[in-house]
Amino acid sequence: MEINKTQDITGVKTIEDIVEGRMVLLTTNPGIGTDLTGMLSDVPGVKLPDTTAEAARARYCITWQVDNREPPLVAWPSYPYALRQGFDQTANTPITGRTIYLTYPGYQESQTIPSGLLSLAYGGDGTVLTVPSGQYVYDATMQVPGTRLRACDTATDGAGSAGMLAIVASGTEIAEVERFSTTTYALTFRLL
Repeated sequence: MEINKTQDITGVKTIEDIVEGRMVLLTTNPGIGTDLTGMLSDVPGVKLPDTTAEAARARYCITWQVDNREPPLVAWPSYPYALRQGFDQTANTPITGRTIYLTYPGYQESQTIPSGLLSLAYGGDGTVLTVPSGQYVYDATMQVPGTRLRACDTATDGAGSAGMLAIVASGTEIAEVERFSTTTYALTFRLL
């Protein structure tokens, strides 16, 4: 995902696994998770839209938080009072069922941001973002600047398409095409 211009950046906590570059909506944070101090309980949660009404409110595009830790990175909240970001805790070793990143995961396109992880949500009228192929439902009219886009939802489009952008046949317009690369198939859009 590429951020070309932004009006609003919001720190958020994912409440479900979300692929980077999907449109999300703000919701309540269900709990403090692994934050031992409770300091993250006031951070808004984000989720993929499940209904058409939620898709109309999905006005933020999610990406990874900026992370200054040394690789290898494990995508889970770190424990502030533990050595080596939690690796000294018995419950965290051996590491099974976790993806380990040898580089910052934001350098790779369309990686899944795990539930409970702090992330960044970009939104606001006039924000311009570029997403790679696989983060929108392709239609030939997407190559025409000015084509209006909506966010897909689980009920209408299926769970695999939730949060992707699609042309507006029905639903609320949330973005418009600014340009489409026929070489890389990247879609650049402006939020409305």
